[in-house]
Amino acid sequence: VQLQASGGGLVQAGGSLRLSCAASGTILRINDMAWFRQVPGKQRDLVATITGGGRTNYVDSAKGRFSISRDNTKNTVYLQMNTLNPEDTAVYYCYAKILLMRGSMTAGPYDYWGQGTEVTVSS
Repeated sequence: VQLQASGGGLVQAGGSLRLSCAASGTILRINDMAWFRQVPGKQRDLVATITGGGRTNYVDSAKGRFSISRDNTKNTVYLQMNTLNPEDTAVYYCYAKILLMRGSMTAGPYDYWGQGTEVTVSS
């Protein structure tokens, strides 16, 4: 299983970006999905989560500005980020808890991470 993140880049303060993360492989079902972010030298912090049923949760700094969503037909999670500010500059990582198909059996669920996509917000 692989998670491929995309959509990062350089944006001016007040601008928007949309991150995407697609999971591929022998997937039976994806449970929770999430976005984290990490600044060099600091721990990786949770930004937003979405359950398999679509229930969402955000950290306070993301509320009202970011929106997490998912397309279960595409095994993809999105993060729409609006009104970005320089404090949002980080590498953003997607996460998914995935139940696998292994022949006639299932395995997991296991935790998977994307490779990270860099977001830079200039002032």
